[in-house]
Amino acid sequence: MSSIKVVGIGPGNLSDMTERAKLAIVEAEVIVGYNTYIKLIEPLIYDKQVIGTGMMQEIERCKAAVEASLTKNVVVVSSGDAGVYGMAGLVLEMILNIPHELRPNFEVIAGVSAVNAAASILGAPLMHDFAVISLSDLLTSWNLIKKRIECAAQGDFVIAIYNPKSRKRTENIVEVQQIILKYRDKNTPVGIVTGASRDNESKIISTLEKFTDEEINMFSLVIIGNSQTYVKENYMITPRGYKI
Repeated sequence: MSSIKVVGIGPGNLSDMTERAKLAIVEAEVIVGYNTYIKLIEPLIYDKQVIGTGMMQEIERCKAAVEASLTKNVVVVSSGDAGVYGMAGLVLEMILNIPHELRPNFEVIAGVSAVNAAASILGAPLMHDFAVISLSDLLTSWNLIKKRIECAAQGDFVIAIYNPKSRKRTENIVEVQQIILKYRDKNTPVGIVTGASRDNESKIISTLEKFTDEEINMFSLVIIGNSQTYVKENYMITPRGYKI
């Protein structure tokens, strides 16, 4: 029976990909994904059929993958974890619209998400409760995003921010900063990791007051500490509460 697997390939380095994910890619007949992610796994693709598309073509990409999966074994790749801002949800919605007798086997294979990779580079900033929020307003209204930021700030969650800044969205991260400053000290630690697990990886630890002065782009992940987060020897730590 044919199948479709949605695979998280990790943050960018093949060594950060799970063995289960690698095996799924090697065994697939068709690989589908965003062109940038396809390039990250080229050593595993060999002579397979590849369906690659550019940015903003997620629906077309998933439709092509589902159609191919009716007769072949297909893998749809997402960076990080396919269930965290990835393609798992969209593919599953499409699969569930197919009559039971025609459906291919469906499976999601977890991967190391960008937030996990960034946190490991910063030290241990996610040791207590945290919220993950994307600043992309393409599918979610900016007012709702701001409400989520405000609620997370009020609740003293560590806040991990995906898609913090783009060429069009240059001031949204500043609005986020101002919202959180209403509830947290200006010296609250903020970590910025760009290109986690890739060749251009960089790490900056700043403060809530000053972090927007740093270089931040769509390849960055920003982690804003809670009221207990501190920095020691260039590591960002959010204590769990153990007595040492």
